[in-house]
Amino acid sequence: MTPELRGLLARSVHGAARALVGWSLFVDGVGGVIVETEAYAPDDPASHSFGGPTRRNATMFRPPGHLYVYRSYGIHWCANVVCGDEGVGAAVLLRALEPTAGVELMQARRGLTDRLLLCSGPGRLTQALGLTGDHDGLPLDHPPFRLRPPRGAAEVLVSPRVGLTRARDLPWRYSLEGSAFVSRPRPRA
Repeated sequence: MTPELRGLLARSVHGAARALVGWSLFVDGVGGVIVETEAYAPDDPASHSFGGPTRRNATMFRPPGHLYVYRSYGIHWCANVVCGDEGVGAAVLLRALEPTAGVELMQARRGLTDRLLLCSGPGRLTQALGLTGDHDGLPLDHPPFRLRPPRGAAEVLVSPRVGLTRARDLPWRYSLEGSAFVSRPRPRA
């Protein structure tokens, strides 16, 4: 892993979730700016790693910088960036992205033209980027991925996570302030 990527991800899940906001993620050249993330720690009852390693969540226990991709409710894929120390079981859910490259391909994959809806939610994001279970466990510092740092500091809002039944009141959602591309409901400062 590159030193820059290690510095970004070899930290607490909250530090990584906040720091990823503003970075750009591309899959085979298609992607954009990460505008929303959620933290999932090993002691978090909403985290897949809460009960320890299993066949399904094994990637969460790999070194930081790998992509953990899983099926949510048997319907859509979700993508998470593994962070912290190897064996910890911490990951950052990629909730929303502002499309900047390959927008026409994203529109074709999603079957819609509204840029605001292309990647505003974890299932939408993975569909637009073409991420599937085949990407589970792949390192983010190798093709087909490219992570690019932001040009400046990002103003990040912190709010409770959404779409959960457990530990939903925890303020572990990180969003780019003022972004129209975050998922709904919009976070409050």
